[in-house]
Amino acid sequence: MTATSVRAYVAFGANLGEPRAALLSAIEALSALPETRVVSHSSCYRTAPLGVEGEQPDYTNAVIAIDTTLAPRPLLEALLAIEHAGGRTRDYHQAPRTMDLDLLMHGDSIVEEPGLILPHPRMHLRAFVLHPLAEIAPDASVPGIGPVAALLPGVGDQQISLL
Repeated sequence: MTATSVRAYVAFGANLGEPRAALLSAIEALSALPETRVVSHSSCYRTAPLGVEGEQPDYTNAVIAIDTTLAPRPLLEALLAIEHAGGRTRDYHQAPRTMDLDLLMHGDSIVEEPGLILPHPRMHLRAFVLHPLAEIAPDASVPGIGPVAALLPGVGDQQISLL
């Protein structure tokens, strides 16, 4: 990567189809983005759906670290295109999904634009984000919020398990 590349973190989640295959597909698609390299990814974790109505299957979650020269907006647009190619539909809010990719952090950027907030506004409240992120980046810090390690106790009541 060039000197202008930044470390970004992408959350992966899926609870339909073959989540592990979808994760590998997402990693491959991220690797194919211009001036982007997948640095690492976490193990897969199982979590119950949060804030959904009705019955849904458990989620498979992971976090992917990338180095990229893409700015936040073009990276977000690429993530949405990867989701779509992976069969993601948005039938209703919090619908089950074959692939969900959320841009968690883009370097130390703090962004508040329509459709793009960085760091992800709820990442520090979600065990399914913090545990896999801590696995691959134990010294990471969420811009404007604090170190990931210090945030983990705040999600200690949320059920999460390694797959």
